[in-house]
Amino acid sequence: MDFVTIKADLEALNIGQILEDEPMYKHTTFKVGGPAKLYIKVNSIDSLEKVLTYCKQNEVEYIVIGKGSNLLFSDKTYNGIIVSLNSFINQYHINGSIITADAGVSMINLAYEAAKVGLSGFEFMGGIPGTIGGGVYMNAGAYNYDIASVVKAVTVLNENLEIVTLSHEDMRFSYRHSILQEKQQWIVLSATFKLSAGDPKKIKEILDERKERRMSSQPWNLPSAGSVFRNPAQKSAWHYIDAAGLRGYTIGGAQISPKHSNFIVNNGYASAKDIYELITYTKKKVKDKFDIELQQEVCFINWE
Repeated sequence: MDFVTIKADLEALNIGQILEDEPMYKHTTFKVGGPAKLYIKVNSIDSLEKVLTYCKQNEVEYIVIGKGSNLLFSDKTYNGIIVSLNSFINQYHINGSIITADAGVSMINLAYEAAKVGLSGFEFMGGIPGTIGGGVYMNAGAYNYDIASVVKAVTVLNENLEIVTLSHEDMRFSYRHSILQEKQQWIVLSATFKLSAGDPKKIKEILDERKERRMSSQPWNLPSAGSVFRNPAQKSAWHYIDAAGLRGYTIGGAQISPKHSNFIVNNGYASAKDIYELITYTKKKVKDKFDIELQQEVCFINWE
C-alpha cells in the first residue's frame, strides 16, 4: 500500500494534522505499541467523514480512537490509519439536569464539573481514566453504578457515515457491554445524560473519597489500562487471580500489580508482547484452577 500517495491525498482534503510512522505508545495508557503508518488528528466531524470515506473507497485499513485507555496495540507496525478524535470532540453542555458531552470528554473531569453545579449521578466516574466515548462503548462503571444508569441517548456516526441518535433502549446496555461492541464501525460522537439534583459539597466529598480510595488501592502511578478483566458472576476477577497465586507475577516488564491484581502495569520497560502474554497466561491459570473463563476488557489490536 502506497502511504506516500495516501498521505498526499489526505493532505489535499485539509482534514487535520497527519503524522507518519507515529508510535502508538504515545497514545495508549499502557504506553506500548508499535508505529502506525499514518496517525491523523482530525479537526471536525466533516474531516472525520472525509477520512473514513477515503479509507472505504480506497480499501485502507483504519481505526478510530480516543485516549487509548483500553487498547493494547502490538509492537509491530500498523499498516493503516489511526484516526484520533482528541483534537476537537471534547466539549460539553449543561442545561438544567441534562448534560450533553462529546466523546472525547474526560469522565473524571465531567464528574467534577457536574458536582460544581449540584448534579448527581456521575460519582462513579470519579476515578475512571477514560473518555465518554470509551465509557459508553464498554458501559463503564464502578460502585454498582454505570453509564447505562444515567445515559439518555448516544449520537454515533454509523457505517454509512450517517449521524444517528440511539435511545437508551437502542444501546442494549448490559454489564460492561453495549451495542457498539457488536457494531465496530459505529463511532460515538456524543452522549446525553439525565442527572439529579444534589448538594455540590456532598457530591464532591463522595468524588474525593472515591478518588482517594482508588488512589490508595490501585496502581495509578504506573501505566495501565485500569481493570483488565470483567468480574465473573460469582466473585470479582481479582479474587480468582489472587487465588491462582498470580498477584505480583511478572513477564518481562509487565506485572500483575501487587497493589490490585486485576491491574496489569507497565513497570517502565514492558513491550506489548509482555502484556499480551501476561493477560493470556492469567486467563489460562484461572481457567485451569477454577474452570472460570476470564473475559478481558482490553481490546487487542494488530495481533494477527
